[in-house]
Amino acid sequence: MLIYRIVQNEERTRDLSGTGAFKFGGRWNNPGTFVLYASENRSLAMLETLVHVDESEMPPDMFIMEIEVNDKAPILYFPDDKLPENWMEAENIKLKEEGDALMKDLRYIGVKVRSAVLQQEYNYLLNPLFPDFNQLVKVEKVTPIIPDIRLF
Repeated sequence: MLIYRIVQNEERTRDLSGTGAFKFGGRWNNPGTFVLYASENRSLAMLETLVHVDESEMPPDMFIMEIEVNDKAPILYFPDDKLPENWMEAENIKLKEEGDALMKDLRYIGVKVRSAVLQQEYNYLLNPLFPDFNQLVKVEKVTPIIPDIRLF
């Protein structure tokens, strides 16, 4: 399975550690939990990036990572009926606690979750601490992004 991630500088194009989420937290995790956020397609990855920057802070260099996850790696689909109330709120503590628990469980290399940015599509939360993660997850290709100036 191919999934996609956009990073804001070339140095991060080989980084699958989830350190950014560990340091700062994310929609599905509190600081202190390693998570690598990715999307099911390139366009969703771009939308997920754009909602986190304002036009004056648009990074000059962006790269899209194509990440291959071995088809035998266990992925959990997180069902909609398990989403907490107000799950689309950026700082929903119950959603963060759910994500923390899923990453600490180590039964799944990743979790397929509904996107709050575009609810008809999905993101993937990868667990860099999963056993054999580095054998099951690989960066296949990195491509610079030349964004359309109308996005700014």
